[in-house]
Amino acid sequence: MSRTYIRLSLPSKGRLSEDAVAFLAACGLKIHKPNPRQYAASIPALPGITVLYQRPTDIVVSVRDGSVDFGITGMDVTAEYGGDQDEILILHESLGFGGCRLAVAVPETWDNVTTLDDLKTYARSLKRPLRVATKYTHLVQAFFEQHQISPFALVHAEGTLEVAPAIGYADCIVDLVSSGQTLKDNRLRPLKNGVILHSEAVLIANRAALQKRPAVLAIARTLLELTEAHLRAQDHVLVVANMRGESPEAIAQAMFTQHVLGGLQGPTIAPVVVNGSTHDGWYAVQIVVRRDHLIQAIAELRAIGGSGVVVTPVTYIFEEEPARFKAMMEAVHKT
Repeated sequence: MSRTYIRLSLPSKGRLSEDAVAFLAACGLKIHKPNPRQYAASIPALPGITVLYQRPTDIVVSVRDGSVDFGITGMDVTAEYGGDQDEILILHESLGFGGCRLAVAVPETWDNVTTLDDLKTYARSLKRPLRVATKYTHLVQAFFEQHQISPFALVHAEGTLEVAPAIGYADCIVDLVSSGQTLKDNRLRPLKNGVILHSEAVLIANRAALQKRPAVLAIARTLLELTEAHLRAQDHVLVVANMRGESPEAIAQAMFTQHVLGGLQGPTIAPVVVNGSTHDGWYAVQIVVRRDHLIQAIAELRAIGGSGVVVTPVTYIFEEEPARFKAMMEAVHKT
């Protein structure tokens, strides 16, 4: 009997878990977990979905084999454990948190090894394979073969990799790097061109579930609608100002002569009621501008007579249809 309920898996602990929960809440999908010891929860805004908590790697495996329909995890583990048979679809490749890079790092004492070419030369000078400690054997194997670094031997490790060169069970490592401080603390440094993958949190789904279960497809659309609208809104603010003018059209033309006052499609302009009867030539202007353009927008509004400027955050900006939803539909129906 096929499963009818829908599952979404999130990381079970750590910074990625906290950020995933906070991100969903910001999208209007707050998680309800009455017992912190339970590994299941719900999303009141999506009553048809069950939230599970798993390790990031297990999320990928579960989505791949179809026991879970959706997951939020890292691009690094998705690329490593996702397989190559298209069981997994990446619905959103950039959720805005969990950023890091998978990189090759060597001991600081290797003064002449700063690039991949240097590493290639060093590997060939050894009388044995270069030993590389990593959790990402598939990605590293492909990367080293692509760059013709040989001979090499992968040493699979799940614990702390940074100590591997110091205690002698590996020559160098390939691991996730964010600030790079942990590498420095262990007298390691990343190669200048040794980045294998840039990673951040991604939203993934089981392709077969999207193809065969309309309820899963409907949830996918909701997730993409809310995440896309929220992410787009993060970079924008709503600006409201009072302005005097002959007409809304005249004010709009004055705004269009400026650089950042065009809004998403144009300004919204409405009369301001003064003394309960007439707007007396006053209008309220509303525009959505990029957050990094805010100071310029205020200066431009003032330059054409704007006053009483009010700025407020934007929670969502919905498009006619998310581009990623269109891309998902094409991928779902791909033969």
